[in-house]
Amino acid sequence: MNLRDFRRAGHAPTLLAAFLYFDVSFMVWLLPGALANSIVPEFGLSDAQKGLMVAVPLLGGAVLRLALGLLADRIGARRAGLLGMATTTVPLALGWLWADSFPAMILVGLLLGAAGASFAAALPLASRWYPPRYQGLAMGIAGAGNSGTALATFFGPRIAAAWGWHAVFGLALLPLLAVMAFFWLVARDAPDQPAPRPLSAYADVLRVGDAWWFCLLYGITFGGFVGLASFLNVFFLSRYGVSAVEAGNFATLCVVAGSILRPFGGHLADRFGGTRVLMGLYLAAGAGLLGLATSPGLFAGTALLFATMASLGMGNGAVFQLVPMRFPREIGVVTGLVGAAGGFGGFLLPTALGTLRQLTGGFGLGFLAFALLGGLGGATALAYASRGWRGILVDAAEADGPAAALARPEAPGA
Repeated sequence: MNLRDFRRAGHAPTLLAAFLYFDVSFMVWLLPGALANSIVPEFGLSDAQKGLMVAVPLLGGAVLRLALGLLADRIGARRAGLLGMATTTVPLALGWLWADSFPAMILVGLLLGAAGASFAAALPLASRWYPPRYQGLAMGIAGAGNSGTALATFFGPRIAAAWGWHAVFGLALLPLLAVMAFFWLVARDAPDQPAPRPLSAYADVLRVGDAWWFCLLYGITFGGFVGLASFLNVFFLSRYGVSAVEAGNFATLCVVAGSILRPFGGHLADRFGGTRVLMGLYLAAGAGLLGLATSPGLFAGTALLFATMASLGMGNGAVFQLVPMRFPREIGVVTGLVGAAGGFGGFLLPTALGTLRQLTGGFGLGFLAFALLGGLGGATALAYASRGWRGILVDAAEADGPAAALARPEAPGA
């Protein structure tokens, strides 16, 4: 790939703005999980309540991604992004000045879904600037903003130890407002922004089977990544007895793997084909999860989580190399729909891990279930769904590049 051609092909300031918006939003979105080890002792929560508290923001994000995806198509991704950031200031202020009970934290978590919804505006904003052959890389760079999870897991426990966990929510307003100002100044909607479509057109997408397959595929990769990211601080402290700050260090190491490798997953998908790359990543993630189900020691467990998160992160990039190719005209609403499925998958994972830990006394069964349903199940679902892509996405993307797939007049959704 010629990076000079890539820079000339789109709008670099908008791509940077989309990345920063995604990055700061993910940092904010995962704060309850990053701060869980400071919040839990204050409220005396059970294992199931821990899982629910860190999972609720992911559920809020799943719901609000649908709304923001619709807005991105109707008013433009730039305006939708600004609205999303403005809305996110509300739960941060509540977490800083008001939340003093478990029910209050549940409400704050739900409202933090506005930050998780950033996906539905940031990715269409970046995608519409770039031609098909660069979709994997462009979407991967914008999507690498999920590195904000690492900022939350690394700095959150440290600030909480020094000034209390309420202060973390207040201080998070500063980078959010700074990114909002930068976004307002430099982000621009692409000149070929599609005209707003009637709501009936969005209902049409829901009748396309491939939209639901992408929901399932992304529910596993992104749901697995963000679900684990929100739960790892709790996991390391509960499983290995490390301190809250040390748990944040180990969690950050694992989260970084999935974050920084997301663009690489998109690039590999551009080069070798999204279905081929994604299949290998599902199997790799499943193998890592099976290893975790054996309850390994601290360093072996960290290595397995690192590899698993790397596979899931690259899988996110691979899925979104395929989505714009299959739904080029409906990218806004499909991004919202698929992103919502990812958020819902993220909600289910920590909820299940916490509940199974309370019922069984360990995490092994939870990891085993995710290995079978996520790793093996994802590979099986992809093998079945991709049969209908033969000659449209699979052959074209793997032989001639994504541009050839979109050039075919018979391609569905084109």
